[in-house]
Amino acid sequence: MRKIIAALIVSLDGYIEGPNGEIDWIDSWEDPSDITGQIDTCILGAKMYPGYEQYWSAVHSAPGEPLPFSGKAATQGEIDYARFAMQTPHVVLSSSLQTAAWHHTRIVRSLGAVASLKQQSGKDMHAVGGAALVSSLINAGLVDELRLVVVPILLGAGKPLFQGLLARHNLHLVSATALPHGHTKLVYTLSPASSPSAG
Repeated sequence: MRKIIAALIVSLDGYIEGPNGEIDWIDSWEDPSDITGQIDTCILGAKMYPGYEQYWSAVHSAPGEPLPFSGKAATQGEIDYARFAMQTPHVVLSSSLQTAAWHHTRIVRSLGAVASLKQQSGKDMHAVGGAALVSSLINAGLVDELRLVVVPILLGAGKPLFQGLLARHNLHLVSATALPHGHTKLVYTLSPASSPSAG
């Protein structure tokens, strides 16, 4: 059975956005987790998908122009990821979204549909985000590996990555790698949910 890998960028205090949705503290949206060679499907939530589609379409079509959200030109790593994104199947988990502009995107309505995809043959799948999607997948026992790129900044408030978890989850550290600019890549495997021990 193939794995679902959740790979995200997070502040040192556990946020993926600032209190007003700020993401200006993230230098680049390229693939710092080295995941693209391992996967053949990306999974997103309905709230994240429209902006994701807009951003990577813009990188692919006009990489030298100021990009949505950042106002910067694309890095080479972002251009590489955009090329990957434009040809890789995407799955959006949503109860309300009706259509997606990308022809290689399909919409599924339930976690059971994601579980069925996991049973199919192929490479691993990447849970791109957002936070609600990742927490839902963890709650359902569908995430096998967690890859976090930790940015050395304290946001103080904002959107927490692990919002909505229903139980305690034990993690096993596989690796910790220092990256440029003080970033750290942490790779964990997940154990089944557990309850606190009785006192």
